[in-house]
Amino acid sequence: MKIILAAVNAKYIHSNLAVYTLCSSAKKAGVEVQIAEFTINQKKDQILRSLYLEKPEVLCFSCYIWNISMVEDLIVELAKILPETAIWLGGPEVSFHAAQMLREYPCLAGIMKGEGEETFRELALFYQREGSLEELSQIEGITWREETGEIHENPWRSVMDLSGVEFPYRDLKQFENRILYYESSRGCPFSCSYCLSSIDKKLRFRNLDLVKKELQFFLDHKVPQVKFVDRTFNCKKEHAMTIWKYLAEHDNGVTNFHFEIAADLITEDELKLLSSLRPGQIQLEIGVQSTNPKTIEEIHRRMDFNKVSDVVRKIREGRNIHQHLDLIAGLPYEDYASFRNSFADVYALKPDQLQLGFLKVLKGSYMYEHTKEYECCYQEKEPYEVLSTRWLPYEDVLRLKDVEEMVEVYYNSGQFVYMLGIAEKLYENPFDFYQELGDFYRRKGYSDVSHNRIRRYEILLEFLTEEKQQNAELYRQLAVMDLYARENMKTRPAFAPDPGAAREYARTFYQKEEEQRTYLPDYQEYDWKQMMRMTHLEIFDFAVTEDGRSGQEILLFDYRERDPLTQNARIVRLDKEGSDALL
Repeated sequence: MKIILAAVNAKYIHSNLAVYTLCSSAKKAGVEVQIAEFTINQKKDQILRSLYLEKPEVLCFSCYIWNISMVEDLIVELAKILPETAIWLGGPEVSFHAAQMLREYPCLAGIMKGEGEETFRELALFYQREGSLEELSQIEGITWREETGEIHENPWRSVMDLSGVEFPYRDLKQFENRILYYESSRGCPFSCSYCLSSIDKKLRFRNLDLVKKELQFFLDHKVPQVKFVDRTFNCKKEHAMTIWKYLAEHDNGVTNFHFEIAADLITEDELKLLSSLRPGQIQLEIGVQSTNPKTIEEIHRRMDFNKVSDVVRKIREGRNIHQHLDLIAGLPYEDYASFRNSFADVYALKPDQLQLGFLKVLKGSYMYEHTKEYECCYQEKEPYEVLSTRWLPYEDVLRLKDVEEMVEVYYNSGQFVYMLGIAEKLYENPFDFYQELGDFYRRKGYSDVSHNRIRRYEILLEFLTEEKQQNAELYRQLAVMDLYARENMKTRPAFAPDPGAAREYARTFYQKEEEQRTYLPDYQEYDWKQMMRMTHLEIFDFAVTEDGRSGQEILLFDYRERDPLTQNARIVRLDKEGSDALL
């Protein structure tokens, strides 16, 4: 009996925790199961060919918002070329309308609903022993079809003890250069109306001794990144503190761990512990979604934004943890002006990344049940994204899409830090900067064209100097600052001022550095010419690292030592008298 669990991931770098966990569960019961992973970027014919050549007798797909259309296309064609294969689906994208899916796709044998480990294990055993219909009717957590076409809805399965879930990672060869996902809790204590996690109120935690053992496996193998999929990792302080303490005490200097947290639950003890972690060891994702009190109340979210702000600022002061903050457009009572205010509130916290998402109306969620009340129109196909609401017309959604794109390109890339730092001061609300920049892109026809990094700088310079009538020389030098902060450019861009006298100053500086080794102590084995090629020295006519006022600033960029959060070079401020300051 050949059983295949198929995953269609969003990107190659992702791995599918679900299929590996289900596979481990079945193997524990003595059933051999194969895994086939693909991506949505592959051609459908390529996936069809691969699965056909395997000739599975049972084929199960893991279904999510990012892959459901491709899976639906695949199962229709697979049923034609593998007519004897029993095709099953599972996952959040099909669990809440299973019978409807079976009616819509006669090729389906059934759907696994909710948690899948025990359900899949029983289903795999059923097929291995060629069980009877009576046995199939006893498997909880499935909706299935008889040969006559009759559809049966078996009861949902009770939630399981999370400590009983098998650890899915044994051989890491297949996970090279990929993100690993890990789960230390299931369920969520909150009731956010847009989220399916709010449906599962039975919050469960994995045994901490097991968690420590499994984390050590990741640490021993120096896995680059592990993402915890816990919906609110720190909802139980003792659980979170134990894990963070373990990571602090067993850090391997390499592995990064990602956690989704509620910042307003963080205590002073946790802040103290977090501040002690190696820079870059962990990153935190914090869902703010909105700062409009009426919106927060309507979506049944509990959040103290003042507390969130205090915690985010304190963490930022430590300069050791990457923080990713989220906003959602299209929520109830959030119009364009309200979202503009929410943006300003979150932007003021200076997160390392600010994600502007758009409401996705998911089947089974409270939001899905109240779309008429909110006059919410959304896309019929995934990602079921909001088109308009009573408060937000489609025209405003389009403008917010432009803002989202500008934030992603210019803020989240981390490549325009110094330019943005000065440009933002032109506006009372930074949202207006991104909105005007987005409008500029549209008006100039830049929005639908792919641009390289240098072209992005040129467009921003055009906007600031021609549209906003700002000091062209200042912003050209700020652009040079941003470029060299990230990369030792071998070819100077056309907008960069001619280095002129800086060449002679640089030559003198590096010759002196070869003798004294004051600023580049890690370059002992290199002569001055090699140091000159490996690092960069730039003379600016403005205080580019401060407020942009006129006044010479001489900076040394050391690329062998980088900021673990920004990946920018170590930057040292010099002057002609020899004093310095590390930035």
